[in-house]
Amino acid sequence: MVDRTVLTGARVVLPTGVAEGCRLVVENGRIAAVLPVTSADRSPDASRIAAPDASPEAGAPGPGPAMDEGPTLDLTGHWIVPGFVDMHVHGGGGASFSSGDPEEALTAINAHRAHGTTTMAASTVTGDLDDLARQAAVLAELTQQGELAGVHFEGPFISPHRCGAHQPGLLRAPDPSDVRKLIDAAHGTARMMTLAPELPGGLESVRMLADLGVIAAVGHTDSSYEATLQAIEAGATVATHLFNAMPGLLHRAPGPVAALLEDERVTVELINDGTHLHPSVLQLAFARAGADRVAFITDAMGAAGMSDGMYALGPMRVEVKDAVARIADGPTAGSIAGSTLTLDTAFRRAVTVDRLPVEDVVQALSANPARLLGVDDRVGSLAEGKDADLVVLDHSFEPAGVMRKGEWLVRPEVR
Repeated sequence: MVDRTVLTGARVVLPTGVAEGCRLVVENGRIAAVLPVTSADRSPDASRIAAPDASPEAGAPGPGPAMDEGPTLDLTGHWIVPGFVDMHVHGGGGASFSSGDPEEALTAINAHRAHGTTTMAASTVTGDLDDLARQAAVLAELTQQGELAGVHFEGPFISPHRCGAHQPGLLRAPDPSDVRKLIDAAHGTARMMTLAPELPGGLESVRMLADLGVIAAVGHTDSSYEATLQAIEAGATVATHLFNAMPGLLHRAPGPVAALLEDERVTVELINDGTHLHPSVLQLAFARAGADRVAFITDAMGAAGMSDGMYALGPMRVEVKDAVARIADGPTAGSIAGSTLTLDTAFRRAVTVDRLPVEDVVQALSANPARLLGVDDRVGSLAEGKDADLVVLDHSFEPAGVMRKGEWLVRPEVR
């Protein structure tokens, strides 16, 4: 039996731009067709989907599958965008990926899915190597089950001068053998590792990661401009939450920020929650890198989608007040500890506060991180044959519906 749903009337953000009021056909969990509006669609009493106005001979899309079956949902006044892809997230819904508990990890996954993030890589936080290896094994199994898109190791190979919310006593230099131990523990699901390339073993580890097909990300670093250029030449291709946990941009000492922004091979992560970056700084980075080199991330910890209170981030205690997470005690007390952000909020801020074009925001939230994680053949854009992962947004860019693999996780309530 064919499971088919037709979505019509919305503005659909496609790889080629915004399509006004087209029909998006979902069949058996995938996007079967994206078609022009027909006269039947415009009729208020239409009960069936007619064939497209244009014929295949004219070079336009043909009728494709039999689209006179299945429910039709009129989403006039809404937007349909690809499901969000988060390549840097530590938890949510009161749960953490660092717990080593698969049920807790699923709680975090489902919390972000409800906000439109249909694909995510799970990020760890600095810990003992054996503990991190055990966590990676759990997250690898969830990746193999299709719940995650892979594992991102953030720490422990980072600078003690820029440790942020990472426990200083657990930091270490990126000895390639230790780096390899964690990559192997992920059983082929490691997608990214954040490290400080200026530390002993840093450049060698970057080269090894690149050879293994794992993203080497520069972050939590005290690197100079010149040392960062060396890391990029060695194979680093991502800037972990650009500007945060690294030296600032100075006119005589441009530091890692300038090196990472100016190189076309590097994609820069940005946390658009209004706390980590001033809007003018975010716009500066976006303008310099361009839409094809930005990945909006959450860097969210367990408090994402939750109320203020006390939470855990790896071995650290975190206090969330007014939706801002900070380390509660110890030598790094007061440091920002990730975020409580969800990507639907990042999307809305990017459009309404930062005034970025919707198409560019979609690229930064979906297409670019999907490409980096190596899953862009299935997700990251709305195209025929890809998974039916999508988010329905209302006129204010508030989420009204979330679909993953053709199943409504949040069903739009429309008249």
